[in-house]
Parts: sequence; structure tokens; C-alpha cells
Amino acid sequence: MSLTIGTAGHIDHGKTWLVRALTGKDTDRLPEERERGISIDLGYAPLELPDGRQLSVIDVPGHERFVRTMVAGATGIDLFLLVVDAAEGARAQTHEHLAILRLLGVDRGVVAITKADAVDAETLALAVEEAREVVPGSEVVAVSAKTGAGLEELRAALARLADTLQQSVAKSGSTRLFVDRVFTLHGIGTVVTGTLWSGRIAPGDRLRVEPPGLDVRVRSVQVHDHPVEIAEAGQRVAVSLPGVERSRLRRGDALIETGAYPTSYRLDVELEELAAIPERALVHHGTSSTLARVVRVGRFAQLRLAAPVVAARDDRVVLRAGTTLGGGRVLDPAPPRHANPDRFKRVARGEQILHAPVRDDTGAWTYSEAWLAELRAELETELDHADPLDPGVPAPAEPWASEVLARLGYERRGANVYRPGSAPTLGARELEAKELESRLGLEPLKVGDKQLARVLEEQRRLVRVGDGFAVSPAEYARAREMLIQECEDAGAITLARFRDLLDTSRKTAQMLVERFDADGVTLRKGDERVLRRAAVRSSK
Repeated sequence: MSLTIGTAGHIDHGKTWLVRALTGKDTDRLPEERERGISIDLGYAPLELPDGRQLSVIDVPGHERFVRTMVAGATGIDLFLLVVDAAEGARAQTHEHLAILRLLGVDRGVVAITKADAVDAETLALAVEEAREVVPGSEVVAVSAKTGAGLEELRAALARLADTLQQSVAKSGSTRLFVDRVFTLHGIGTVVTGTLWSGRIAPGDRLRVEPPGLDVRVRSVQVHDHPVEIAEAGQRVAVSLPGVERSRLRRGDALIETGAYPTSYRLDVELEELAAIPERALVHHGTSSTLARVVRVGRFAQLRLAAPVVAARDDRVVLRAGTTLGGGRVLDPAPPRHANPDRFKRVARGEQILHAPVRDDTGAWTYSEAWLAELRAELETELDHADPLDPGVPAPAEPWASEVLARLGYERRGANVYRPGSAPTLGARELEAKELESRLGLEPLKVGDKQLARVLEEQRRLVRVGDGFAVSPAEYARAREMLIQECEDAGAITLARFRDLLDTSRKTAQMLVERFDADGVTLRKGDERVLRRAAVRSSK
């Protein structure tokens, strides 16, 4: 069984120094961290226990400004290592970190009283006693990262705690890894790292990144800098994703088995309050954080999010507004928009009330009619506001899109969705189109709006040439006939000869013959053009 341990504690209480002493690895990797002597981002290291087992350690920042980062690191851990300075005792971030851990369901850990060499025996004893009161039931070990005193006792305490943990049901589910770092390596490409919450990842796997909706292939997998054939739930994992630009990924994204989890702007949760929760709060889930409107219904709430999340039932969230106010357990990861007390109670009892699409045991998509109606309403609203020149809207990127859109009766054209039989119209731009038409002739006219030019060409009101230019259909037809006649009489035509026939510029002649080439009228051979056979037949 793979386990992840996360540090917690106030700034300057020695978390990073202790991790370095336990693992031999410096988790402060950023230059600013080394210059300032404090952690500002997440650090990672492998920790070997006395019996040879290995834990993954996440070292989190202790400064209050970086609590958001701490929450991202604490998400997905199995046990905590709370660090308390022997001289200072528990401080503000000590208590807030503990509260966050409890809200995330991480209730087992070990307390390390650090800098034991810097205080007298009486002060150390008081610090140990206070820690037992602050974290009842947890082992407390006095250590010194400087002298090494107590480190073996701390490793032994962590090993005893690891023995008591059983593989959770959640970790046996479908693959889900929340990204906490994205970077590129020369010769490898884009790499994402995170704690594997559930399932497995192996080279060759085809997964999906949500919310961006990217289908990806896994090239290689590492656990603490060592290549592995399979990464297991609970491990710290680095995954190479070839062909994906780094800019398209970010902390908070989820790497998942395709179709296994919904992506939703709403979460139904059962609240746990530490203080009054306002109507708007910052919601931390996985390694992401997003603003939300909190719609209270007794001990329940619907979180209406500013950005989508990839959640599952029994996930934990943390709510903050300047400080940590509480959290919640996810009851429904993709509910309809509601504030129904009965629905909350039924879902809390364990009833499965289907809403957003999920795959059933046969692999087919199942969803509620209410969800389908919501989707139709959203698409209709978007289509109502679509550009008349291209009356479609981007199709949903989710795996269920093709099946569901077909059921709704929409048409897929490329990456867009259209109402059946819809076609481009000019609408209020008809006057603009007529004014443009009136200026067209043989000399190519620059048309700044490519969409308008495309629609007018489909209506046979202009012919596009060159890069963003157009001529009138009548002049294009006249030039075409002159070129065909010359080729039939002489067998071929040069650009200079065509220019002279039209009594125009070389640039205009060039644009026209290139369009003739594209239309299949002519074929270029050296400096000449000859007619294609189809063009000869069509001219007669």
C-alpha cells in the first residue's frame, strides 16, 4: 500500500529542515525559497521507514499568505506530520493547518517537536505536553534536525502509524490525479505531477485532462524520479504527456480515466462549519481553488462555482474567505441547480439520484432528463447569440458529446454545433454587403472580414483571391474565359501574357491564376499554365 504524508505547521517551525533530515532531500526548489529561507510552494521527497517501506512526503509552506498552497498539498494525503517549534509552541498557522487537515478528513498523524536542542528540558517537556493537548491521540516525538536526535524515533512512530492505515475504498476507484505542477523537460516534453488519488497509471494509457477536455497519451511514469511500469494510488507520480503544450495545463487540472468523473460547476455538500460561512467563499478542492456562491439549506449547501471541478462523492472541500471558515463532504458531484431540502437528505442517506452523464455497467451513457433539458437550454441560448454569418457554437468537449447532441437533434459540422438546416445569413449586415459588392471589379479589393467574404462567396456575390482579397464574379468569369481561350489557341499561357490580355498588373494576374490553379482550371508547368482536361470540357 502506498501512503502519502503531508507536513503541517507554522512558518519557521522547521518543516523543511526536518524533511531534509529525514529524507536527505531539500524540498525548497525555487531560488526565492532559498533566498528567503521559507517555503512558498509545495516540495516533495521520498521517506524510507525502518522496515524498508517508502512514504511520499509533501512539504507545505507555513506562511499565512500561502495557505492556499498548503491546502493543495494537503489534498490527497493519508497522514500528517505536524511540526511544532519547541520554543514557540503551537501558533496561528499550527491551528489553521490542523483545522484544514480535519476538514479534509486527515485525522491521523504524528507530532514532531522540533529544535529540541535549542531549549532546556523543562521547556521541551512543556512543548510535548501542549502538543498532546492540541492533538490528542497522536504520538509526539521530540527531534532536532541539527543534531539528528529523535529522528529514528520519529521514523518508527511514522511506521507504527502506517501499519494502522488500510487502503481506502476511494483509492481503488477509477484513475484520478490532481495536477500540482506542470513543467517541460528537454527530450521528454510536458510533465505533470501530483498525488494519484485513485486507480493506476501506466505508460501507454490514454487518459483525459479535465476541465480543459484534452485527450492525452501517457509516454512514461515516474515515482520519485524512478521510472515505473505502473504507478499505484497514494504515490507521488510524474507523468509525461507528449504532444501537449505546457500552456494548456495548470495546477488544479485532473488527469482522469475518460468518462469516469463528471465535470461540474455545482457541488452539493454537507457542511462542517468552523465559523460563519458567507454567501461567497473560496472553495478548495483537489489542487484547485475557485470562487463560489454558497446556497445554504440547513446543514447542506450547493456550491455554485465560477470554474468547473472534477469531483466524486465523499470528496472533501475547504471553504475560505481570508481565513478557513469550514468545509464539506461532497454528496453529489454534478447536481442540478436546486435548493431542495428533500433532495439533499436523500443524497446524504446514500440514494443515487442521477443527473449528469456517467457510464453504466455496459459502458453506455446515462443521465437525467432534467440534465438533458438544462443542456438544451444552454445550447439554445448560445445559438440565439451566435454570429449570423456562422450560426454555430463550439460543441461540448466531453466524451458524451456525440451521442447526446445526436439525441437532441443538433448537427455537428467540424468543431461546432448547429440547428438542423441552419445556414449563414447577413441579417443587419446586408447594407454593408451591398456596398462592398458595388466596389468589386477586376482589381482585387481587400476585404477585412473573412467571415463576411466567405458567406458572400457562398452566395456567389464575390470570388476570393489571394490572402483576403476579392473580385466580382463577372470579372472572374471573363478572365477565366480569356485564359481558357488563349490556352486552347496556344496550348499554354504565361503570367506575362495573361497580364497583357487583361491589361492589368502582374499582382492581379498572379492572384487570378493562383485561384484558377486552386479551382482545377489550370496546372502550372514551369513558367506556364496549361488547361486541365476537366476545364476544357467544362468550357464547351
